[in-house]
Amino acid sequence: MPMFSPARRSEPTPTPPAAPAPEQPPNGTTHVPPPPAAKSPAGGVLSAGVSITGSLTFGRELVVDCEVEGTIDSQGRLVVEKNAQIRGEIRAGSVTVFGTVEGNVTASERCELRAGCTLRGDIEAPRLVVDDDATFVGSAKITKRAP
Repeated sequence: MPMFSPARRSEPTPTPPAAPAPEQPPNGTTHVPPPPAAKSPAGGVLSAGVSITGSLTFGRELVVDCEVEGTIDSQGRLVVEKNAQIRGEIRAGSVTVFGTVEGNVTASERCELRAGCTLRGDIEAPRLVVDDDATFVGSAKITKRAP
């Protein structure tokens, strides 16, 4: 006996119910609900035009594109953007520099100096990446990564 017989008919697929029509306010315009909010980044952003004097601490991730005078301390990831000018010591898990840093950098995971950046100070990190066209005036100490 054949598995499929020509006499068998396929069942129709159910159609989903129609979406309700949008409510019509009295003036005749259609109300459209706002789109869902975009997810915020895991960290914070300090944009251009901000100036901070003193010590700065953060959790997971911080993007700095402003002026900071003082220490920055975290186990998280710090990104120093092109407009940033930092004068002070940086201690973080990971540091990526696109802007200007005048001070020592200690990273427990890695330090990256990207093209166009300027760093005047010493670096201590288990991994160091220096792009072409990065300016680095100081010394670098490659350390063992903490377990």
